Amino acid sequence: MAERAALEELVKLQGERVRGLKQQKASAELIEEEVAKLLKLKAQLGPDESKQKFVLKTPKGTRDYSPRQMAVREKVFDIIIRCFKRHGAEVIDTPVFELKETLMGKYGEDSKLIYDLKDQGGELLSLRYDLTVPFARYLAMNKLTNIKRYHIAKVYRRDNPAMTRGRYREFYQCDFDIAGNFDPMIPDAECLKIMCEILSSLQIGDFLVKVNDRRILDGMFAICGVSDSKFRTICSSVDKLDKVSWEEVKNEMVGEKGLAPEVADRIGDYVQQHGGVSLVEQLLQDPKLSQNKQALEGLGDLKLLFEYLTLFGIDDKISFDLSLARGLDYYTGVIYEAVLLQTPAQAGEEPLGVGSVAAGGRYDGLVGMFDPKGRKVPCVGLSIGVERIFSIVEQRLEALEEKIRTTETQVLVASAQKKLLEERLKLVSELWDAGIKAELLYKKNPKLLNQLQYCEEAGIPLVAIIGEQELKDGVIKLRSVTSREEVDVRREDLVEEIKRRTGQPLCIC
Repeated sequence: MAERAALEELVKLQGERVRGLKQQKASAELIEEEVAKLLKLKAQLGPDESKQKFVLKTPKGTRDYSPRQMAVREKVFDIIIRCFKRHGAEVIDTPVFELKETLMGKYGEDSKLIYDLKDQGGELLSLRYDLTVPFARYLAMNKLTNIKRYHIAKVYRRDNPAMTRGRYREFYQCDFDIAGNFDPMIPDAECLKIMCEILSSLQIGDFLVKVNDRRILDGMFAICGVSDSKFRTICSSVDKLDKVSWEEVKNEMVGEKGLAPEVADRIGDYVQQHGGVSLVEQLLQDPKLSQNKQALEGLGDLKLLFEYLTLFGIDDKISFDLSLARGLDYYTGVIYEAVLLQTPAQAGEEPLGVGSVAAGGRYDGLVGMFDPKGRKVPCVGLSIGVERIFSIVEQRLEALEEKIRTTETQVLVASAQKKLLEERLKLVSELWDAGIKAELLYKKNPKLLNQLQYCEEAGIPLVAIIGEQELKDGVIKLRSVTSREEVDVRREDLVEEIKRRTGQPLCIC
């Protein structure tokens, strides 16, 4: 710093010398010589980093949320949470960062997307990539063998963001999981039922839930000639079939991952099939696949799953899709993913998926990876892709130019004359104490018209107007903002009348 200060002083002095020479109308050669010295000193000094222009923005892959956007988010969260609670889930929370070793080796090729933190006091830490691995760590650490829980929190991925499509580096996940030893496919079927309930309630369009089973995939890879060591990496390639063509996936398998072309072709014969329970029954008769123990178990469970899904009334929303792979390493059984469907361009064409909005599956071995004795706790769960849903809902509301309330205020306490601030303060306090959501303008003598305009802009349905005559009569004038109808209500009856008009329960039981 001292060296820089000395250089800055020399630049200042030299600058003054140059200006002095110009004022004295010295020779051009002398001025040129002194200017060259000044430029040399400035070059030595370099740019002052502290004075460089600061660009005020959010970090790449993140965003702020306005009150309007938060109102949309809260409504979406409310629908999701009510569904989770309807199915008997408890709520937990875990730290936003975990020990690095907790997260490593759980996400396959996606492990490179984990955010590592600098060493802070002897522990190597990483930001959580999802909520599933922390949940498994929580179960093992607390020796829990049975829980139905939901968890809504932010997760972090060092991904290339595509924010217009709801892909961020910081985003919320809404997870529901069932841990414990239960009879096959009953918890799995409930998870799919929850997924369908939430997506239907959100009214974001038609959707399809693709299901598969990791055991079927592994059995298929084995009979096609894929070596055990390549199962997960080939699985990761197959998982891209919802985004790119079979030819591109095959080229990746053969060109980048060293798979023989004939093996890739055999895989292609299977992974391009999709259907319902009839496809499950067809594959149970497949001469090669039916000889593989793992695949046979997976197909048997899927057949049972479809029976339960029919009883739940959602089998028409489910498709058995052999291309679904879910790239995460910890899945061991049934896997599923919900995609929104866009309207087909021509009549008779199949609807096309426009992106995943929910996913999940069974992971029976993950908790055992954290338990010192390797004790397994079977788990199955789902995650709702809320950021994508937020993007869809926001776009829809913008297209409809729908007004969204950003507050829940039921009534504005207003005055019709001057010098009534004390009365307004007393009344608004009474309303707050009674559990009424109320506001007043922060002016001593606001104009009545300004108070009414504020209600219209903020969507506040009622105005409680105090005037000198009302105070004498012991009443409050209650005005409906939309109909402009006014009625006098006795002060002692005001709380009940506001609750009646706004649909709030009359007592807190």
